[in-house]
Amino acid sequence: MMNAFRFQTVPTVVVEFGAARRLGALLREQYPTGQRLCVVTDGFLHKSGLLAPALADLAKHDWQVSVIDDVIADPPEHVVLEAAERARASNAEIVLGLGGGSSMDVAKLLAVLLPGTQSIKEMYGIKKVTGTRLPLVQMPTTAGTGSEVTAVSIVTTGETTKMGVVAPQLYADLAILDAELTLGLPRAATAATGIDAMVHAIEAYTSAHLKNPISDTLAVKALELLSRNLLPACHDGNNREAREAMLVGAMFAGQAFANSPVAAVHALAYPIGGIFHVAHGLSNALVLSHVMRFNAPAASKLYAELADVILPAKISGSDEAKTDALIQHIEQLIVDTAIPRTLREVGVKQDDIARMASDAMLQTRLLVNNPREVTEADAFAIYSAAF
Repeated sequence: MMNAFRFQTVPTVVVEFGAARRLGALLREQYPTGQRLCVVTDGFLHKSGLLAPALADLAKHDWQVSVIDDVIADPPEHVVLEAAERARASNAEIVLGLGGGSSMDVAKLLAVLLPGTQSIKEMYGIKKVTGTRLPLVQMPTTAGTGSEVTAVSIVTTGETTKMGVVAPQLYADLAILDAELTLGLPRAATAATGIDAMVHAIEAYTSAHLKNPISDTLAVKALELLSRNLLPACHDGNNREAREAMLVGAMFAGQAFANSPVAAVHALAYPIGGIFHVAHGLSNALVLSHVMRFNAPAASKLYAELADVILPAKISGSDEAKTDALIQHIEQLIVDTAIPRTLREVGVKQDDIARMASDAMLQTRLLVNNPREVTEADAFAIYSAAF
């Protein structure tokens, strides 16, 4: 008997190398009468010239463009609210998120804040957004978050705390994947965002809630693409084939976890990012294998199924043996990318672990999806193993 399930995703996806160079034309096809476009990005991307071809083609197709380029990683609430004021002042009709996960997350929030009457604080949580949104397009420049196809936006709400807005209104109308925008992404960023995408797929496949055949299929394909192309993309930042595979893999992982949500890896990653300002993908990578070891007693059958997909050589034996081989393979993959592997490498002290474990317990939205219940003592032990 199959459980009833609901699957939602972005209605239109364009995957095209060089799509940014004809962005004006693509948006004109989607919105024939549109005029005023708000582009949400970050200062580095804007100043680097990466957006120049896209902005030139937008002008060529008569788009009136206002660029908000002060998005920062793990965007604080005040950045979102200031961006909303600027977008409102420009009378934006359409919002385009162009950048990493943070730019796309802010774009989602602008799209719901501008036409609505709700404050951002009223939106935190699951399905708290009322009303409609402005038309929304997403265009990622990293292969990691999958934010272009998710209904989640994460906001930093305090010195070290984050909140999520989770609502179907946050699904974009159109996601445009142009791997040309990811060429030359530095090795460390390629590795961290790629591991982040793998975590999305692994957690979606093992989620205790809402796991379904569509998300499973997407998660498996995502892991196949990501695990085979992560190191080639790290070793050669201009490897077009690897970059395209990573971008599509990250999107598949995003579609999977948007419907079968992530769990303890993310819950334990948030305090690392919040307290120590470690990038989200790296925070996930630091605890991934340790959470998998903790979950193994409850999830070895599912991990074994993933081992059959990811491991370069088929291994026989028990589910437990396959699970162990999978975890070792992922650990070696992280070693080979050369990103930090221990909490102490990113500034965590032994004395910080108790506070982190306490903070992780606040992530009930995520912990409820874990295949095995996580207590504060468990979180302390996982962080200690990762130290």
